[in-house]
Amino acid sequence: MPNSDNYEAAASGASTEVASFADDEGKGLVGRLHHTLHVNPALVPLIVLLAAILVFGLVLGSRFFSPFAMTLILQQVQIVGVLAAAQALIILTAGIDLSVGALAVLCSVIMGQFTFRYGIPPAIAVACGLAIGTAVGAVNGWLVSRIKLPPFIVTLGMWQIVLAANYLYSQNETIRSQDIEEQAAFLQFLGTKFEIGGAIFTLGVVLMIVLIFGLAYALRSTAWGRHVYAVGDDPEAAELAGVDRHRTLMSVYMLVGFICGLAGWVMIGRFGSVSPSATTGVIGNIQSITAVVIGGISLFGGRGSIMGAFFGALIVGVFELGLRMGGANPQWTYLLIGTLIIAAVTVDQWIRKVTA
Repeated sequence: MPNSDNYEAAASGASTEVASFADDEGKGLVGRLHHTLHVNPALVPLIVLLAAILVFGLVLGSRFFSPFAMTLILQQVQIVGVLAAAQALIILTAGIDLSVGALAVLCSVIMGQFTFRYGIPPAIAVACGLAIGTAVGAVNGWLVSRIKLPPFIVTLGMWQIVLAANYLYSQNETIRSQDIEEQAAFLQFLGTKFEIGGAIFTLGVVLMIVLIFGLAYALRSTAWGRHVYAVGDDPEAAELAGVDRHRTLMSVYMLVGFICGLAGWVMIGRFGSVSPSATTGVIGNIQSITAVVIGGISLFGGRGSIMGAFFGALIVGVFELGLRMGGANPQWTYLLIGTLIIAAVTVDQWIRKVTA
């Protein structure tokens, strides 16, 4: 039997060596950088956003830094920003939702058709659109959590179903902006503009910002938020720790459906009309995923910040406006965004490898 004194000395020496190694790694530049990025996942997109604003500001001068240009960026990304918030919640649970854009369009069509086809008061029609969005989210959540189907397959199928339902129900009919203004102005409520210090905002922008900060608080400071991260990081370990995986996933998918309904309402305010063929139904999914990935949220789940998704959406808006104001070919926007996507995933993989 080994001497207890020798055993204790060896254990003491081993623990000292481990502590020394951890300290040495923590003191290194790479170790400190990794730790900072791991603790603050929104830091990289924030730096990229500030750098992009600075570069375009230096190139374009006061035109880019004008209150009009700055608020125009917010107005342009308000729909994508809301959809990115929804997509971020799904990706944090290690899933992906390919139906958010189509669902937003369907909810806007529901709001418009309920008002003009059935004579339902606009406020109630909006509530119906939000309820239908929540119900579709519940179906997605049930299929993922109970039937154990992959989120990619579930939402890919739901994307096709929602697109078909959208065209069949609306009969491909567009409700004009003029008709909405005259008979149901409440549908355009989130398009209401107001001015602060020469900058023009809309209520849709306000909704997006309130939603982002509200979700950031919920994810950071509530038990529900910790459960979302736990399910995305390791669902088996989360269940062993007492987390109800089914309940958490259902709440996330239903909340995402509700947020898609809000995005549909924002769309009406932004465009003024209700169109079943709105491009958001097709490209909204890609735009939201792009904002989330550039925002530093891990596609493997369990790591990232909702603020990062917001910064990602703003980065896309800054590039689009800056290049347009500079007279550049619009294809440069796709080139830069594609490069950022690859770079963001590379950084995420590096952080995960160092962590491992």
